[in-house]
Amino acid sequence: MSKLTELSAWLDSRLPALLAEHQVPGAAVAVYAGGEIIDHAAGVLNKGTGVEADVDSLFQIGSITKIWTTTLALQLVDEGRLDLDQPVRKYLPEFKIADHVSAAKITVRQLMCHTSGFEGDIFTDTGRGDDCVEKYVATLGDVPQLFAPGEMFSYNNAAFCVLGRIVEVLRGKSYNDCLAEQLFVPLGLTHAAASPYEAIRFRAALGHVTPEPGADPEPAGIWALAPSNAPAGAMLAMRPRDLVTFAGMHLRDGEAPDGTRVLSAESARAMRERVVELPDLGLMGEAWGLGWSLSEGGAVVGHDGGTIGQSAFLRLAPGHDVAVALLTNGGNPIALYTEVVGHLLKELTGIELAVPPVPAADAPRIDATRYVGEYSSSVADITVSQDDDGRVWVERVPKGIFAELAKPEKTELVAMNGDTLILREPMQGMYLPHAFVGDDGTGRALYLHTGRADRRVSA
Repeated sequence: MSKLTELSAWLDSRLPALLAEHQVPGAAVAVYAGGEIIDHAAGVLNKGTGVEADVDSLFQIGSITKIWTTTLALQLVDEGRLDLDQPVRKYLPEFKIADHVSAAKITVRQLMCHTSGFEGDIFTDTGRGDDCVEKYVATLGDVPQLFAPGEMFSYNNAAFCVLGRIVEVLRGKSYNDCLAEQLFVPLGLTHAAASPYEAIRFRAALGHVTPEPGADPEPAGIWALAPSNAPAGAMLAMRPRDLVTFAGMHLRDGEAPDGTRVLSAESARAMRERVVELPDLGLMGEAWGLGWSLSEGGAVVGHDGGTIGQSAFLRLAPGHDVAVALLTNGGNPIALYTEVVGHLLKELTGIELAVPPVPAADAPRIDATRYVGEYSSSVADITVSQDDDGRVWVERVPKGIFAELAKPEKTELVAMNGDTLILREPMQGMYLPHAFVGDDGTGRALYLHTGRADRRVSA
């Protein structure tokens, strides 16, 4: 029995039980190994309709789309039409943010590796037309700069919308048309959809949200985020087999299954090189390349994605020619990822994925003077405090679109590692690390970093 055959039997046996255990309504998995692919699905796509998930069902891949956007941009580099180290304004003269000096300096490369420094969680809906990305970029004029371009990592959705707009301008086509013509067609993808108008041709998963901790997931009221954020991950959906076919192209350094050159080997390899190091943030990885997150000492590259009630995970082991994709539509996807993707990668490569961090039962009390204060972004206002018993608390009040999706929460933080604290209780199934970085000039942290750097606004 081959290893893939053995793992196929394991998935057939274990996946339904794991979905039930972790309250995940439906999921689909694909494994690529040395050119061969297996896939499995279980559960339902929508608890409201009872339609079963199958291997050809489409799930949203969320921010994994950022790898697709980066690939589209690097194809233009291969053609000599785009230089990553040129300012964005060379290609988008109209690009503006509140800090005019930074707007003139930000490079295309900085967009790709989340070091551009401007506020990144901007989800303005600019309609459903082919010009929605163009209109979106035009709304960024009052977006604040959090730090100097290139100074540090801060996850930035808006930067990838700007990158997608550069692709549109240089191709003279909409982002969705670029996806189809530059990637879907040469890769031979048959079950990938850049919009709900295409996804409706297939079985498509609906996200499920949990109204309160411990409750059963319920069908979400809407299917996707705003089309204006498509290059960052708002719309793209596909079956996992098509996702690992894309991953296989990267593992072959840019070659499609039929040998077609989709991306130069130089560009494919450059995407996996370390560009910026991350603070201790758990599953976000150790460093970032061009689009890819790097973990396990660089032995694994990948990306996660989250939309409204849907979560996606993609991991590649370049040294072993292996890729695993897991697509889900609610419940506790982190626990499912740990068991499914962790098992598959270990069996195929011997690599043990880092498990999500958890708080120590005996975490010591700390002096939180450096951390206490208020931090803010377009997503939320955050207050860190320490009570008379020495316990540290973080209170998060969502803003904008997030105020409609989440309630204010106050939870305890405990010591984890150095300047990184961790939630004592899980949030959406995960104990989120909170790294405090920088110095405001008085010894206090300048940023609260949870993947995105939220700047201190008061002592």
